[in-house]
Amino acid sequence: MARYSFAGPAGNGAVLKIAPVEDDEADLEADGLAAWGGDGAVRLLRHDRSRRALLIERCIPGDDASTVDDDVAIAVALEVGRRLWKPFTGGPFHTAATEVARWLDAASTSGHPYAAIARERFRAIGARHDVLVHGDYHHHNLLRHGDRWLAIDPKPLIAEPEFDVVTLLWNPIDAFPTRERTERRIAAFAAAGLDERRVRDWAVIRGTYLALPLGADEDEATAPQLAVVRMLLER
Repeated sequence: MARYSFAGPAGNGAVLKIAPVEDDEADLEADGLAAWGGDGAVRLLRHDRSRRALLIERCIPGDDASTVDDDVAIAVALEVGRRLWKPFTGGPFHTAATEVARWLDAASTSGHPYAAIARERFRAIGARHDVLVHGDYHHHNLLRHGDRWLAIDPKPLIAEPEFDVVTLLWNPIDAFPTRERTERRIAAFAAAGLDERRVRDWAVIRGTYLALPLGADEDEATAPQLAVVRMLLER
């Protein structure tokens, strides 16, 4: 996935972000931030669409959720998520059904057996379009701001909370997933009222298309998304 380039802080209370042209998933970040209006995500201060430039609220101290205990991090993600996952109508946002179908097509070019399984899970799940979701929701995109936490770097879609939480399963990036940790997190999602079966299905679907096809310098054994998929399929 393409990442933003950063132009650094603009004063004490704002950060200027420039989205590369090739990062099409960043096209609607400003629209998502505007829709949330600072409730659960950083506030959009100014946006120049032609220059792909955003001026956004700066989180202070800005440490992310990978710096706290795992159970606390998941509780933070669920609390922030409840503010983000609100019914939304109108706007320019794509639906998960449309985008996921496209991403699974790309994953299928790998010929990996997980791609066929993910496509079948996606066909069977009946994607819901209930709320505006973050789209890249994980520890490193949750920053402390004073006494609260805010999300950054959204790739907003219309989907469902179960779609959004699964990226938490293979993060933080420096902590390879284990079965015990994966199951504990899924149990926390279910205890918070999310549909466990749909969480598991979305983890297989999203873990597959986010990891495949592997790059020339990538190894299946070290891909955390595929490790989670493997655990869930072997369960």
